[in-house]
Amino acid sequence: MMRSQPRNARGTIGHPYSALNLRLLLAVFGFVTSTVLAVLAWTAGIAWLAIVLLALAASALVDMVVVELRRRARRREGGGRGSLFE
Repeated sequence: MMRSQPRNARGTIGHPYSALNLRLLLAVFGFVTSTVLAVLAWTAGIAWLAIVLLALAASALVDMVVVELRRRARRREGGGRGSLFE
């Protein structure tokens, strides 16, 4: 049975608890997709949908910043091979 990460526990270099590069890739995809769809919704005259999509794009942008800060902190610790699933 798989267990969740214990509270206040950090992963090690060999066994990280978060796939940061994959999370960054998904955040970039969400940002680009939401932004493009927001522009299309705005041009189609569906302003409420464009606003919702821009809010999603903003949350994806914040997630990208947080993930990048965590990736840099991990690199300073001496870890990370640069793979997608590190």
